[in-house]
Amino acid sequence: MEVDKLLLELDRNLDNAKLSLKQVESLLSKVKVLGRSAETAGPIFTNRGITVLSKYGLEPKDSKSLPASREALRCLANAFLLNEPCRQAFVDSGYAPKAADRLKTDDRDDEFLISRILFLLTYNTKIDFEQLVKQNQLVESINQQITRHAKVFSSKSGRRKSEAAPMEDMSLVETLKLLFNITYYYPDMIPKFTPSVEPLVRLIINHPLPAPPLQSPVTYLLNALLNLDLASAEKKTPVGPEARSSPLFPYSSPEEVVDRLTSIFNKAIVTMPEKDLDQAAAPLCTLIRRFYELAQPQMKEWMRWIMLPREKDRDKPLGVGDTMAARLLRLSCSPGVPTLRENVSSLLFELSDKDANKFVQNIGYGFAAGFLMNHNIAIPQNAAEASCTPSGGDAKGGAAYNPVTGQRLGAENEPEPEEKEMSEEEKEREAERLFVLFERLKMTGVVDVKNPVQQAVDEGRFEEIE
Repeated sequence: MEVDKLLLELDRNLDNAKLSLKQVESLLSKVKVLGRSAETAGPIFTNRGITVLSKYGLEPKDSKSLPASREALRCLANAFLLNEPCRQAFVDSGYAPKAADRLKTDDRDDEFLISRILFLLTYNTKIDFEQLVKQNQLVESINQQITRHAKVFSSKSGRRKSEAAPMEDMSLVETLKLLFNITYYYPDMIPKFTPSVEPLVRLIINHPLPAPPLQSPVTYLLNALLNLDLASAEKKTPVGPEARSSPLFPYSSPEEVVDRLTSIFNKAIVTMPEKDLDQAAAPLCTLIRRFYELAQPQMKEWMRWIMLPREKDRDKPLGVGDTMAARLLRLSCSPGVPTLRENVSSLLFELSDKDANKFVQNIGYGFAAGFLMNHNIAIPQNAAEASCTPSGGDAKGGAAYNPVTGQRLGAENEPEPEEKEMSEEEKEREAERLFVLFERLKMTGVVDVKNPVQQAVDEGRFEEIE
């Protein structure tokens, strides 16, 4: 095989050093191309192949050898992706510590390759990451890389520079994936990554949002931050004027981070199809819930104002309209987002101080009933009364509202401005949402309600269309 011949020539050169650096780089480039397919990469997956490539990749003699070194690292990264057993061969050869040392680099190509290699080693190997942390300062290197990326995005000129350099985002993503896996598989190490909380937050704020927003690198930033100990990061923040260093709620603009998170969430709801939104937005929703848990009372009030229905929302049944509160309510009973649906309902319950009475008052019994039942939470006795007043958002109290829909009583008789007709797809989604909502109410037994779809069938008004 051609790859076998190339590896043999490279192996001999380790002893006699007859090849120039350009020739070595050329040979490694050929190995890289052939190594992209499992059908032609067989010899690379052997112990000899991994050892030869590791020597070229992680034992460069000087800076002039770095181009060839990176070609060898690309070969290793491809091999680890295509063939799991060769990852352990690399670990057994003793080169993992050298890889961890290489991550101290300030070069984005090196960061990309080393982070990817170490990330792949987190799967199905017997590597001892605790040793890499103790002896090779792996955590410090990861924290430093994330800090470097945050500095790039700390100014408008930095943003332009990054947008022109794809490797900036590519290397960031690989390092974030590595951080996430280490904290996932080694939870005892999570406190060591607390220094990364603030730069991760700055990246979330300053990194230009892609369209739609929940894609790389934003999703990796959110996932990495979600895995860290945010409470510890806040506890280490001084109180008083020095609290400007608070990573989650900066002293000068405490709502800045939450505003960014809710803005990303809102844009994602508007621009992403439900099948993509379900998994992508769930971590973001969980992150917002954690922020609310750690927020001070004034900040919590502001978050409720952003995400719970306000007085003006009650001119119509809750869940109707283009506010974030309306969109969250529609998600809370959407059949197309089973994971996110539960997460959003939990968020709304927590925004209601985990109080069933406030929960029903804030979002209406129709939206609250299913969540309360599923979590064995007692349904308020006055849930079916029409004399309750809302307590969330900016509701001022005093105005009675429909306990099921949350609409202000009497508002249904007021003339409404003309709205453009819904598309067929929108009608189908609304019908699905209403079906789920009525089934929830029916299951509770508190309100005697009949699903309009079932009623249409019973009355012979239901027609199947091919």
